[in-house]
Amino acid sequence: MSSIPTEIMLGGCGHDAAAMSVDEARARIDAVLRPPTLVQRVPLRDALDRVLAEPILSPLDVPAHDNSAMDGYAVRAADLEQVPEAPFKVVGEAFAGHPFAGTLQAGEAVRIMTGGVIPAGADTVVMQERARREGDRVWLDVAARRGEHVRRRGEDLAAGDAVLDAGRRITPADLGLLASLGLAELPVYRRLRVAFFSTGDELRSVGEPLAEGEIYDSNRYTLYGMLRHRDVDLLDMGVVRDEREALAQALDVAAANADVVITSGGVSVGEADFITELLRERGRIGFWTVNIKPGRPLAFGHLGKAVFFGLPGNPVSVMVTFYQLVLPALQRLQGSEPQPRLQLRARALSDIRKKSGRREFQRGVLTSGIDGVPEVRLTGSQGSGILRSMSTANCFVVLPEESGDVAAGSWVTVEPFAGLF
Repeated sequence: MSSIPTEIMLGGCGHDAAAMSVDEARARIDAVLRPPTLVQRVPLRDALDRVLAEPILSPLDVPAHDNSAMDGYAVRAADLEQVPEAPFKVVGEAFAGHPFAGTLQAGEAVRIMTGGVIPAGADTVVMQERARREGDRVWLDVAARRGEHVRRRGEDLAAGDAVLDAGRRITPADLGLLASLGLAELPVYRRLRVAFFSTGDELRSVGEPLAEGEIYDSNRYTLYGMLRHRDVDLLDMGVVRDEREALAQALDVAAANADVVITSGGVSVGEADFITELLRERGRIGFWTVNIKPGRPLAFGHLGKAVFFGLPGNPVSVMVTFYQLVLPALQRLQGSEPQPRLQLRARALSDIRKKSGRREFQRGVLTSGIDGVPEVRLTGSQGSGILRSMSTANCFVVLPEESGDVAAGSWVTVEPFAGLF
């Protein structure tokens, strides 16, 4: 990993520093990340959700032989053309895995099933719905075209063709495709190791009793869920109290054992927020006031060799900043190229309140109106502490920095959650 450029180093700046846009924050994060280099070979089934380290080339033709796309009769098209009224003599059968051993002669047909190898001498399949059979004789529809219902060898892939590119995250469909090529192992990048913890004296773990002023730590659970979907190795370090020595020890342990360290809380400028002070001592850190709502305070940099993200403490802010800023970075660190998010235009079903100056990611429910036009309604109150707004939403309503209030019926940009969760 390279170091953070000096122009984004923390040098006593706080929230009074000039705020940067979300796009600029993404670009600055991206500029200092380096893709992985350690490669492993894993069994095919273990490759699901892993990232390919090398391109996959087909070792064979797919399909491996000319075969039938239909149940029917394999014949020579010339026979259909020359003596259209004459019956064909059925001389054998070809089933998937059980080919006809002979060579088709003039006036002969072979009963063939879907996937069966096209017999030597045949070049066309007439589907069984266009056949009338009596004993070993069959009359066929002469309208069949030469080569009809024949899947050619190498039609899908020819030996040596590119199958999947390096950097691809393996999907269930990919597993089936690669299995069809007989590949038992795949070269993938080593899993990313991510350590995470929450900070705050008011936080308690699930199952502990709450005293006055205390709350349960939800951020670790949302972080856990979001990270599990990224197929990374996790180190959950629990809740760390707002004590300088405790935080220092936690950061040291995390940096020594992980590629990425993520914290929630403790990155603002309050008297009990030690994270940025400790990072100034132990690492290289860019600390920004980003034009994003929710999620204004954000720390990013390096802690030893580990990449560091210090996320805000409010639950919705954690999720918004993770999906908008952390997730693309994790994808690059895993060896894959982040893809542009799907965005749609939808009609707002109610007024939306917004002040200009920050890009907002409000939570919405995207549906299809009676006229087929996409419509979106907000989930209710959009406070950064209302995690239910994320739980009931299926999209972000993305409002640009220059936008003010939005009137009902106006068009807005939405970013569906599909592919994120």
